[in-house]
Amino acid sequence: MVGNNVSHSNRKTKRRFYPNLVKKKFYLPEQDSWVSLTISTSALRTVNKIGISAALKRAKEKGFYKG
Repeated sequence: MVGNNVSHSNRKTKRRFYPNLVKKKFYLPEQDSWVSLTISTSALRTVNKIGISAALKRAKEKGFYKG
């Protein structure tokens, strides 16, 4: 996403809004292995809520994960 930095004198310069990404390792008990994902912090909240197995299944259906 793009936007503007606005100074006190109301000058506007272009800026970018980047997603808040984190690199995180998750343990998969079904496969007895670890998987490393780069996900947004909002996706991390979803993983904590529904579980890693359900989140990976949802990501595979949407084409985000090919593991």
